[in-house]
Amino acid sequence: MAAANTAAAGAATASAAPAAPVQVPRGQVDLVDFIDWTGVECLNQDSSHSIVNALKQTFRDDEGLYLASDSDEQLLIYIPFMQVVKLHSALFKGPEEDGPKTVKLFSNKEHMGFSNVNDYPPSDTLDLSTDHLVENKPATLKYVKFQNVRSLTIFIEDNQSGSDVTKIHKIALYGTTVDTTNMKDLKKIEEH
Repeated sequence: MAAANTAAAGAATASAAPAAPVQVPRGQVDLVDFIDWTGVECLNQDSSHSIVNALKQTFRDDEGLYLASDSDEQLLIYIPFMQVVKLHSALFKGPEEDGPKTVKLFSNKEHMGFSNVNDYPPSDTLDLSTDHLVENKPATLKYVKFQNVRSLTIFIEDNQSGSDVTKIHKIALYGTTVDTTNMKDLKKIEEH
């Protein structure tokens, strides 16, 4: 009995340990500041556990906040950027049982829904293990497929346990910006 209590106490201590710091890939930056928040969408999210909990800078580091699916385990997330980016890697953090498992990423595919998400080949597919979800280690993407990204669609197909609810504590995207001209900043030259 004492051995069981000691093991339980050790497990509780291990789960309460602070998370390892995120290992940002060399030469890459967190692209959170380049997200166009006015266009971010998430289909099948629980309204009390929305996408901002997992994606916004201050919210995603709070272990009590998370994104949760609503009617089944699938989520479809659309993230537009304010300028063109090169996407290098993505971090998904979540609980071991309810965290995402199969994640399909689509570069520059707009207006996708659950009815047509399987009509397009993904730019990359991640098969996340429970280690990915707890280690704070970004998954490297097929970099050549994400060179001129204006938007990213993320399809969470299933979760680790096959339960009806998928939970994500944090989504972080790492890469670099591409030097481009913001057409909105240009002013029309009037002829005299």
